[in-house]
Amino acid sequence: MAIFKGAGVAIVTPFYDNYEVNYKKLEELINMQIAAGTDAIIICGTTGESATLTMQEHKEVIRHCVRYVNGRVPVIAGTGSNCTETAIELSKDAEKDGADALLIVTPYYNKSTQKGLIEHYSMIAESVKLPIIMYNVPSRTGCNIQPATAVEIAKRNPNVVAIKDAVGDLSVTATMVYLSGQEGNCMDIYSGNDDQIVPIMSVGGLGVISVLSNVMPKETHEMAMACIEGNYEKARELQLKMLPLIHALFCEVNPIPVKTAMNLMGMNVGPLRRPMSPMEEANVERLKKAMKDLGLIQ
Repeated sequence: MAIFKGAGVAIVTPFYDNYEVNYKKLEELINMQIAAGTDAIIICGTTGESATLTMQEHKEVIRHCVRYVNGRVPVIAGTGSNCTETAIELSKDAEKDGADALLIVTPYYNKSTQKGLIEHYSMIAESVKLPIIMYNVPSRTGCNIQPATAVEIAKRNPNVVAIKDAVGDLSVTATMVYLSGQEGNCMDIYSGNDDQIVPIMSVGGLGVISVLSNVMPKETHEMAMACIEGNYEKARELQLKMLPLIHALFCEVNPIPVKTAMNLMGMNVGPLRRPMSPMEEANVERLKKAMKDLGLIQ
């Protein structure tokens, strides 16, 4: 059974001006997302600046989110690491704290062979009972799960049930859908790119883990639901309408633009932790224009 269908938000981690985690604001964002129809909360992912959270903060942010959501929607905890033992520790704690599923990014920087990826994911899967979503974003990690490897991992580990596909190549996505189908549909697929929600869902994806949803949750949910309902005319219209904003949200490294956009909308999610730096002024203007065109700001 799928962890969720539709649009899950890769939610930001809000900070006070002194860079401490703003849990009150996180609660406000969670409530806004659920009220808008968001189908799952993904906490401590890339968009949540997990790389700059301390181990203690990482665990506490997941714990707080799980408790505050209180079963209203699934909470998927980002517990990946380039160290297998660290990923296992984070995953065990997230399971103990009540997360519904885990999002495990490929090992970054030190990378891995395909054999190493099988071992990495298998060791994590064996340490917990929670369902796991693999996260493949080679442009960011320098590490790529080949389609056959992803399916092999899912075949070997029954609780590895899905992949967040941020490769950006629809041929790769289609190949994964095909190979998974050859093995009894052993692996669900979620889009990891907001500009490919409709294309990926058209070849069998179940939804999206979305950055866009931080600023347009209702519309992102509606786009994914239109695909699920087979109304691709509506889905395509929404995808193309939001494309300039999506491109602006990724004109600098995520989550720089999305946090900037949220602050422009008055959400007051605070600063970015270094090494993320404030957005370049020319790109801020580009972002503002895309937001104005959609009525998000005046």
